[in-house]
Amino acid sequence: MKKILTATLLLLLVFILAACGDDSNAQGKTTVTLGISGSDTTIWDYIADKAEKEGIELEIQTFSDYVAPNLALAEGELDLNAFQTISYFDEFVAEHNIDIVPIGSTVIAPMGLYSDKYESIDDIPEGSQIATPNEATNMGRALLLLDEAGLITLSDDAGLTGTAEDIIENPKNIEIVPMVSGHTPRAMPDVAASIINNGVAVDAGLNPTKDPIARESDTAKPYINLIAANAEDADNEAYQKIVEIYQQEDTAEFIIEHTKGAQIPTVVTVDELVDYQ
Repeated sequence: MKKILTATLLLLLVFILAACGDDSNAQGKTTVTLGISGSDTTIWDYIADKAEKEGIELEIQTFSDYVAPNLALAEGELDLNAFQTISYFDEFVAEHNIDIVPIGSTVIAPMGLYSDKYESIDDIPEGSQIATPNEATNMGRALLLLDEAGLITLSDDAGLTGTAEDIIENPKNIEIVPMVSGHTPRAMPDVAASIINNGVAVDAGLNPTKDPIARESDTAKPYINLIAANAEDADNEAYQKIVEIYQQEDTAEFIIEHTKGAQIPTVVTVDELVDYQ
């Protein structure tokens, strides 16, 4: 009898400890872990506050590059990530053969050409160096910006992942200096100008609206940013709720106010998002 009582008490203790260890169940909340690139969590903190009212505890993890957030998602260390354009996403998924998918659009964050030496494109002298991101789609995007600004001309078949070899006209003999995206602000003292991703510029203390001497179009479909999940979780109710919250009108107003217009909230369907070419 004593053995039965002891076994019963031990079993009861196991259930109690299990219940205490599961904060999500105890509080009736679903925990969602989301990865972003960059240190500014202000927008996602705002969304997390709204999600909490929907019974979702949104935990935000920050990364300093554009590779780790996708690998962490694919390996199950994250539930979602939100940091990349659809063109970068497609290139990364194909290269790494991972099964992650976009589940919603977020913003367009235009890339800019920054200089601490020159105030306009026309001032950049012959033979200058310009730093660009070295990731395939980011470099292609940077070269398209230089083409649009009139500094170079790309071949018609350069596409979204062009390289320096696709430059067919270079009247100022500009030298392209590729580097990791996060290093492009630090290169500014050593080059004539640097092409910097929007979020990287913000982290470096730059204003993506006022500081660039050239800025890409804010309606470029390949550069719509997205929220990604593992393919098997694409229809997860909590994840879809996060997308819904992000795309609400008050969230858009908060994003515009916080970024001073540097990020443009963009709501398109997933079908429209992936059909950009």
